[in-house]
Amino acid sequence: MIRYLGSKRSLIPLIILVMRQFEGLDSCIDLFSGSARVGQALKAQGYRVLSNDLNAYADVLARCYVQTDSDRSAEARELIAELNATPDQPGWFTETYCEKSSFFQRPNGERIDGIREAIESLDLDPEMKAVALTSLIEAADDVLNTMGMHKAFIKDWMPMSFRRLDLQVPTLLPCPKAGKCRSFQMDAINLLGQETADIVYMDPPYNNENYLNMYHLWESIVLWDKPEVYGTAQRRVDIKTRKSSFNAKRRAAEAMTAVVEAAKAEVLVVSFNDEGHISRDEMVAILETRGHVTVIDRDYQRYTGALTGIHNQQGEKVGEVSHTRNTEYIFVCSQDPKRIEAIDRLQAKPNILDFFGEDA
Repeated sequence: MIRYLGSKRSLIPLIILVMRQFEGLDSCIDLFSGSARVGQALKAQGYRVLSNDLNAYADVLARCYVQTDSDRSAEARELIAELNATPDQPGWFTETYCEKSSFFQRPNGERIDGIREAIESLDLDPEMKAVALTSLIEAADDVLNTMGMHKAFIKDWMPMSFRRLDLQVPTLLPCPKAGKCRSFQMDAINLLGQETADIVYMDPPYNNENYLNMYHLWESIVLWDKPEVYGTAQRRVDIKTRKSSFNAKRRAAEAMTAVVEAAKAEVLVVSFNDEGHISRDEMVAILETRGHVTVIDRDYQRYTGALTGIHNQQGEKVGEVSHTRNTEYIFVCSQDPKRIEAIDRLQAKPNILDFFGEDA
């Protein structure tokens, strides 16, 4: 899996424990899927998962890890072996991210160009193309000259950037008994008007950070549209216009209210934290319009990249972070009070949640 701001890697065991309290519910919409870690974990637990995200790279990750099943693993191995044998080929990516910027060493930039052109030339169905693109994104992340995000590269080459890019076969999961999982790239409210599930899990953007801005390299690798770029970090120009209402402090609560109203599921589970534009009390008030609410809060170490200090676009350290820990919230909402009572009983058990306050 790629390094990802807001990834729920350390929270996943707690999220799964919460989900297990909802007896008889076996389908879930992951409305803002991001890195697809949560959707993949839910699929592994037997849920039918419908993943959704507006960004193309997120849709590809979910299409690989959530939608594609293990019965295609042999095809995936053959495809990755073929792509690993692809000749290096300097092109737009090498020029943009090895010459005009320093996100990759030139040999790896040429590898990315060659492999990506080969993927585009093959007649792949959407699932196998997602497997190939996911493998390429993950391999690129392993040699990327940043702390994880794409807002700036490191001035001096990181040791990992000298590795040769090598594709690995993504681990695919079997199809759950609850049914075939799917991935969508839609507006959240439109998706909720089209698809239904027992549970809607929401992990919306928290603050001003635009994920397209932070992971524009992956978006360009997936779309392969060789876009117009700007700035030292060679960002896609559409970053300026592709923004979420959740990123605006004045519109975040309104956006959340609209999504909650549209989510016609038996249970709503929301992951948020104390760095977000919506406060704990505001989120509770929004969810209470749909039913009974309870909250689990846990102290966690912030994303690894946030602990290294503040860097400018040249990769030079220009400041220190204000704090290294934050409070993660899991809000649970249901019109059935018994669902909420189950979560409250879980929290009341001595030491049952202590493990989930530790950093994974």
